[in-house]
Amino acid sequence: MAAQRIDGKALAQQVLAECGAEVARMVTRGVVPGLAVVLVGDNPASRAYIRNKVRACADVGVRSIVHEFGADTSQAQVIEQVRRLNDDPAIHGILVQLPLPKTLDEAAILAEVVAHKDVDGFHEVNRGALFSGQPRFPPCTPAGMMRMLDSIGVSLTGKHAVVVGRSNTVGKPMALLLLARDATVTLCTSKTVDLASHTRRADVLVVAVGRPGLVNGDMVKPGAIVLDVGINRTAEGKLVGDVDFDSVAQVAAHVTPVPGGVGPMTVAMLVVNTIAAAQ
Repeated sequence: MAAQRIDGKALAQQVLAECGAEVARMVTRGVVPGLAVVLVGDNPASRAYIRNKVRACADVGVRSIVHEFGADTSQAQVIEQVRRLNDDPAIHGILVQLPLPKTLDEAAILAEVVAHKDVDGFHEVNRGALFSGQPRFPPCTPAGMMRMLDSIGVSLTGKHAVVVGRSNTVGKPMALLLLARDATVTLCTSKTVDLASHTRRADVLVVAVGRPGLVNGDMVKPGAIVLDVGINRTAEGKLVGDVDFDSVAQVAAHVTPVPGGVGPMTVAMLVVNTIAAAQ
């Protein structure tokens, strides 16, 4: 059995087309959704992500602006910029690009973004809404994966979902979104003893650790749906995920590739959240 690829790039284009139509309707009412990005430092991966986000915004008619700061910028300067954006009525969504330089307090800066402009879903109010089962702005990567599951028509009711990775940005919120769809969820970490014994029981397996090839075909239940969040670069410069794609594709029913899987959906859902904030 060869798994079907879940084409995140194609699905993201579909989502963005829907966004473009909605923005066009909003413009007729005099509202142009606006997104502000705060970038601190010169992380090449962060710059690549921001280029993709700005391009996606431009494609659908969302106004975007990037505020760049050097790696030696003080915390006070970054917070001052965030507060200015909070007060700007033309800005509906604020994204502080992570990771921040280690000299800055990431949690303190993220906490400065007002909840109704927090399109990344990191504010404690938005996290609380997610925990209560009524997410306002779900974090973009988990939200994108839920759209991917919807795109293949899977019912999550009663399914066993295993999430490997406990980050606040992916693993934990993904577990909560799956629970809200009546899945039975097991949350593992890279340190879980006998990880394979858990992953082999998963109808839906999400891997988000940042360790290339962590999960192989022997660790996957036949017919499972496998979502790979990992983005790792090998010594040869090749981009790979946390899942050994070739071996897993021989066992799973559906699997996301890297690149071209979850990544494009993360960008698309940022646009979705920005439009929702403007509405």
